[in-house]
Amino acid sequence: MILVRGRAGGTELTGTLYERGEQAPSFRGAPDEDAAYVWVCDEFYEVDSGGSIQQLDDREVNLAFESPMPRGFDTREQAIESAKEHLRTQFARIGVDPDTVELDVERGDVATER
Repeated sequence: MILVRGRAGGTELTGTLYERGEQAPSFRGAPDEDAAYVWVCDEFYEVDSGGSIQQLDDREVNLAFESPMPRGFDTREQAIESAKEHLRTQFARIGVDPDTVELDVERGDVATER
């Protein structure tokens, strides 16, 4: 498993990229199990009230979450680039300049050792 993390505004969002042979989550809308790489990450947007409150720099943002939309890819490069774009998009949806999002890619087993 590969973790792709975006950081901006004093918060972060991490998604998981499952590789062939790993058990990706299975639920309605999940890519078929023949996909070499499956990306799963939260999707959210800013709302005026309600939702979950997240501190973002010097302001509070109310977030509404959508069901994760898993995506399947044939190559590792396609999957990682799409994962990075997904993270930039989520931050942009809450008013963060996507060019300011710091991105990290690491093996899941490395992340659990910290």
